[in-house]
Amino acid sequence: MPGILGKKIGMTRLIQDDGRVIPLTVVQCEPNQVTQVKTTEKDGYPAVVLGFGSFQKPKKTRPFRFQREFKLIDVNGEMKKGDEVKVDIFEDGEEVKVTAFSKGKGFAGVIKRHHFRSGPSSHGSHHHREPGSIGMCAKPGRVLKGKRMPGHMGNEKVTLGYAKVVYVNLEKNLVGIKGPIPGGNGELVIIRKKSK
Repeated sequence: MPGILGKKIGMTRLIQDDGRVIPLTVVQCEPNQVTQVKTTEKDGYPAVVLGFGSFQKPKKTRPFRFQREFKLIDVNGEMKKGDEVKVDIFEDGEEVKVTAFSKGKGFAGVIKRHHFRSGPSSHGSHHHREPGSIGMCAKPGRVLKGKRMPGHMGNEKVTLGYAKVVYVNLEKNLVGIKGPIPGGNGELVIIRKKSK
């Protein structure tokens, strides 16, 4: 199985026998359920859809709060609808990819959002935290797309291409990932195995 869905719990640390301290983020991965198996013949590509997080009041149309698709190289009849995926697919020291939505920071100006320099703070200056000129002259006479300006900061999909599993607890369904990962506590985290 190429990955699993989980919920971020928070950060803690592991103290090794030689005195080294390893900071880690704990992700609780309750057993995911396979809700759909896609095949090359039927859907055009092999994949597995996992469901995670049940509602307080079950819904017939959507039994799980989160559903995500994991592409496979080949299904070969290994996974079936209703199967469970647990944290035993990971091992200590394994490299993984971690995807989550970063914390939302609300509306922010260009200094905080894009690290612009502020203007002079002395007397007579009318340019302190403003972004400055954004347009051009007659040609092309418009503001180009992608201009760095004030706006909504954070709440973006962030993927860590290199993360390391340093702790796996099969009884409590916990996975410890070295260092910090995006998102706030209680948010959805997608952990994928790195393709060899």
